[in-house]
Amino acid sequence: MQVPAVKEPVSITREDGKCPDGVTLLPWARGKPLAWDVTVPDTYADSHLADTATMAGAAADKVASTNEAKYRQLANSHVFAPAATETVGMWNHLAMELSQ
Repeated sequence: MQVPAVKEPVSITREDGKCPDGVTLLPWARGKPLAWDVTVPDTYADSHLADTATMAGAAADKVASTNEAKYRQLANSHVFAPAATETVGMWNHLAMELSQ
C-alpha cells in the first residue's frame, strides 16, 4: 500500500531551520500524520566503535534516540519515527517495524 507523503516538508521546520526527511499527507495513527528522519551512522566511526563492538545496532539505536529528542516538539501534531541504518546494515527497531 502506498501512502502519500512529502519529502523535506518546510511546514514543520524546527527552530534551527531543519525539518524531518518526510511526512505523510494522511493521518498515520491517533489522527496524526507520520514524520520521519533517516540517519546512517558509520558503524566503525571512532565515536561508535566502543558501543558497536559489544552490541550490534548500537550506533543505529544511539542516533535514533538523538533524533527523537531533536524532534520531540512534533509530538503534539505528528507521530515521529526516527529511522537509522548503520553502514553495515543494522537498523534501529522502529525502522524495522516501519519497513514491514
